[in-house]
Parts: sequence; structure tokens; C-alpha cells
Amino acid sequence: QVHMVQSGGGLVQPGGSLRLSCAVSGANFRLHALNWYRQAQGKEREMVADITSSGITNYADSVKGRFIISRDNVRWTVSLQMNDLKPEDTAVYYCNLQNSRGSFWGQGTQVTVSS
Repeated sequence: QVHMVQSGGGLVQPGGSLRLSCAVSGANFRLHALNWYRQAQGKEREMVADITSSGITNYADSVKGRFIISRDNVRWTVSLQMNDLKPEDTAVYYCNLQNSRGSFWGQGTQVTVSS
């Protein structure tokens, strides 16, 4: 069984930074791409960033240049460094892994950007 446990998040002022982390177990971490999604209140869940098994990254246009996704293939963690945060980044953030057995999600972490 794949488990994904998130940490980080919280309340930050506009222009501030936060870091999210996600610890993965139960899957061959090195073989899989990893994703971060977010869901704002009243909106659909959207992809924020992803990183392939070889470390190639991809970002939503709304976060490009501000967010950085990274992975640690020793500690089996995936992180999302979020800089220059804006009120529109307020959402619940989820890490995600997809493999032949299904799509697995972290528990979700609230990020609130407000003055």
C-alpha cells in the first residue's frame, strides 16, 4: 500500500515563502513521477508541478518562476518550495503518485496567503 504523508504549509503574508514536503512509502519511489496539485475553495483540483523519475520538471503557468519542485531519491520525499506567494495561491495542496495500482494522494495541507 502506498502512503504519502505531507508536512509544511500554514499562513503566510503575500510575498512570503513556504515549503511543503511529502514522504512516500510502499512504492518504488525512484521509478515514478511525482506531482503536486492544489484545490482552492469552490474550484476544481489543478496540477501545480510535477517531476519525472529522471528529474525533469513541469509547472503550471500560474506558478512558473515562483515554485520549485524537487525530489530526494534517498529519503523518498518530494518537496515544493513556494516563493513570492500570492493570495490566489491559497488552497489545499496535495502530493500525488500514480502507478499501475492507482493514484495515491497525501492528506492535504492548507496554504493560506493573506495579510
